[in-house]
Amino acid sequence: MLGRVRGWHRRHWRDRSKAERVELQSLATWHGSIWVFPLGWLLLPMVGGLAHRPVAVALGMLLVAVVVLQCAAASRVLRPALDHYLGRAALPPRALRGSAVLLGLALAAILALASVGGFDPVATRLAIGAALMSFGLPYALTVSVRDFLRRAAGLAALILAAFALVRPSAPGLVATAVVTAFCAFFSLTAARCGAWTLAVLWEAERAREIEARLAVAEERLRFGRDLHDVLGRNLSVISLKSELAVQLARRGRPEAVEQMIEVQRIAQQSQREVRDVVRGYREADLGVELAGAEGVLSAAGIACEVRADTAGLPARVQATLGWVVREAATNVLRHGDAGRCTVELAVREGRVVLAVENDGAAEPAADGGSGLAGLRERLTAVAGTLEAGPVGADRFRLVAEVPLGREASEVLS
Repeated sequence: MLGRVRGWHRRHWRDRSKAERVELQSLATWHGSIWVFPLGWLLLPMVGGLAHRPVAVALGMLLVAVVVLQCAAASRVLRPALDHYLGRAALPPRALRGSAVLLGLALAAILALASVGGFDPVATRLAIGAALMSFGLPYALTVSVRDFLRRAAGLAALILAAFALVRPSAPGLVATAVVTAFCAFFSLTAARCGAWTLAVLWEAERAREIEARLAVAEERLRFGRDLHDVLGRNLSVISLKSELAVQLARRGRPEAVEQMIEVQRIAQQSQREVRDVVRGYREADLGVELAGAEGVLSAAGIACEVRADTAGLPARVQATLGWVVREAATNVLRHGDAGRCTVELAVREGRVVLAVENDGAAEPAADGGSGLAGLRERLTAVAGTLEAGPVGADRFRLVAEVPLGREASEVLS
């Protein structure tokens, strides 16, 4: 049973993004408000405020049934209304027609109860609030604030006019106006504030995705620019010299051989320069990766603390540990919901130890992931080791160790 609960929690909560979690929590709050407030305001006063007469009891049971149907209809239309507000999908033309009809029936039942004296004044006003609340929450997501306030004022005037005809009482009309205004205000603020927060979160989520795509595109442009700078001039020279060699060969001039030798030399030089560009593109610099990991994690809202001194480390060790830092930072971002991360690099007894620890760790994959397997292969090439796994309840720790040569150890010590 506990395993099923954990599986459900992982599928429906931990595997969701922060924006999806906030949206799920907001929907749960709205659904609870739709059911708790109307039924609480209606059922509790009805226990002592409903007259024990057949007509009053019948109307009271009808009102309860209508309000329950109102809550169900509001819960059904809540998700489409939110999608409409966020611009995901258009709201069906008649999505709120059933809710509007039920609202009219509920208000008619309350008015009938008041006309026959079946409800006391307090229960009557609370029943009006119950009917308005279940309709107002989803409706506030489908229209503008100005239209909502204008239509709420019109409905309030209609309700006051109807009750003024049935049971004219100045204190009662004031109480009805206060309840109606409160329900309109609560429905508007509860729905629009939460939906506006969701819109901002989703916009930030889309901005992060666009920023990531732009970063990848910028890196591709940089790589293409470097290759163009390396190959552009050399290929132009090769083209000119090969054309010259063709002309010389047609004339039987021995200089054609010298030109082709020069073409061969430039081609070999171009190959070496391209390899240097690719090697620089693929190798990870430890200092750059540490600074980049701190910046990226901080931008993602994760408090990152880096304690490292890379001075004096061999270039091969720095390149390997740079890949470790890059993969560790990627895992912190992609897996779990970290709030804090620490990166520590130290030299201990002739070994470089890199430790990355974060909280909010998700349950690790059964196979350990291909990224960690690739890191182990890179570390094996420099006689290093890698250990990664959960530490405590929700923390994850990755430790990479690389031995130093005797000369490097003496310099660092």
